[in-house]
Amino acid sequence: MRRNPCSFFIFVLFVSIVSRSAAQQDAPYRLTLRDAIGKGLQANLSVLVADTQVQEAEGTRIRRLSAALFPRVRSQSYVNFQNRNLRAFGISAPGFPSVVGPFSNFDFRVSADQNVFDLQGYRSYKASEDAVEASKLSYQDARDLIIRAIAGLYLDAQSASARADAAQTRVTDSQALYQLAKSKHDAGTATGVDVLRAQVQLANDQQALLATQNQYKQALLALARNLGMSPGAPIELAEQLRFETLNHPSAEVIVGSALLARPDYLSLATQHRQIVEQQQASHARYLPKLSLSGNYGGLGRSIGSVQGTYVVQGQIDFTVFDRDRSGEAQELASRLKRVDDQIADLRRGIEQDVRAALLNLQSTADQVAVAQQGQDLAERELKLTQDRFQSGVTNNIEVTTAQDELARAQENYILAVSSYMDAKFALARAAGGTEKNIDQYLRNP
Repeated sequence: MRRNPCSFFIFVLFVSIVSRSAAQQDAPYRLTLRDAIGKGLQANLSVLVADTQVQEAEGTRIRRLSAALFPRVRSQSYVNFQNRNLRAFGISAPGFPSVVGPFSNFDFRVSADQNVFDLQGYRSYKASEDAVEASKLSYQDARDLIIRAIAGLYLDAQSASARADAAQTRVTDSQALYQLAKSKHDAGTATGVDVLRAQVQLANDQQALLATQNQYKQALLALARNLGMSPGAPIELAEQLRFETLNHPSAEVIVGSALLARPDYLSLATQHRQIVEQQQASHARYLPKLSLSGNYGGLGRSIGSVQGTYVVQGQIDFTVFDRDRSGEAQELASRLKRVDDQIADLRRGIEQDVRAALLNLQSTADQVAVAQQGQDLAERELKLTQDRFQSGVTNNIEVTTAQDELARAQENYILAVSSYMDAKFALARAAGGTEKNIDQYLRNP
């Protein structure tokens, strides 16, 4: 049977596409820190809730604006069919019926109300504008906090990956040491204790490797969960842990700019203005309110007899006695004091955060330098002890001791670099404008 070349080509193409799709699905997603931050901002619940609060405050602002400045227009139409008991209204006369009707009414009318002078409503509207601005700043603060949290989770995963790589290196060295001890034992130049000691060291390093690999997988699970991804989604880090220095201005300069950039501080300042507007609205409750209202429509006994009628009236309202105002004034004064206390405390907290981050940067930078030196020395010591053991000058006790010292030196270096990078992220948060300025804390030196 002859094959159709066209059908065969389509079949091969289909198999190729399916195979490529399956390969793409199996390949892990390479996640950079910037990608992680972007996904976290899109999926985090705190950011989503803060966004709804902005929309809610905007709706309140529109309502206050409508009540203070815009007219209210209504349309009403009715038709009725009724009779009346005149005696019930005190109307009676000899020979005059007590019940009149039935008769009908037709009324089609458009009514409008407009505030001409309402200072309380206007101040309430201005307070709602400040509330919208405060909610927007709180929303931005939530985004900055999420950036800080996601950067910390990504850093945890980087540290776990570095520990797993270091553990794998130690397993490789222990396997080489075991093979060397076994070869020397077979040649009669090493004892069985040397072989057993190498086996124990290899087993310990293999166990440590399994533990660090599990910690790395756990860190990826936590990272994926906070990015809105399935915890089982295959991901891998596109950026490994490394030391990147950061140039920064003095603490005084950073504190001064932070007070102008921190959204949580600016939100409290806006809340202060909002309460002041509410206080002015409360004071305006005793001022007169001037409004105009009117209606126009048709009224008649039947549709054919409907005639146009209208009413236009002005109204002035005075509040003569309102005990509620004193309670409202006390509430607003208490809220204003609370916000002022929060502002003062946060100002000190911002300075503390900035200075603490700078101290940590300096300290951890020094620790990285010392840890790097210690790691280099430990690697040299291990190489020397391996050469001594291979030359038969000593047994492998020195080698296993050097391996343990190298493991400690590697852990010290990873911890120092992780602490330095975390201090950079802490400074980014403390200085304010985290989302806007995060690139300067992520870029390479």
